[in-house]
Amino acid sequence: MMTLFGIPQCDTVKKARVWLTDHGVDYQFHDYKLAGVPEELLERWLSEFGWETVINRRGTSWRRLPEAERNAMTTATARAAALSNPSLIKRPVLVSDQFTLIGFDPEQWQKSLTQATTDKVPA
Repeated sequence: MMTLFGIPQCDTVKKARVWLTDHGVDYQFHDYKLAGVPEELLERWLSEFGWETVINRRGTSWRRLPEAERNAMTTATARAAALSNPSLIKRPVLVSDQFTLIGFDPEQWQKSLTQATTDKVPA
């Protein structure tokens, strides 16, 4: 089972949810606004992808941060900021046993889902 992390009102999350449904993908939705972000997953995402990928630097949450905080951002400060304000995390994040995808890119998602399905087929 895959988990889609995001905020239901986000247009990109809405597109991703439609895409998953249209492609017959079963998933659970994790709403950052209601449930926060799991610390262990955030730590893994930051380690695997770097804060520059995990943190959405185009959104209003980023622009609301003081300029000094934005300019001095590190992995540690990104972790703290994302835990206190999950809206800073780039959306959506799709997590499965085989992969983690940050942001919605239909071609990348199709490739990852196809690869995950191929990897599960016994030889």
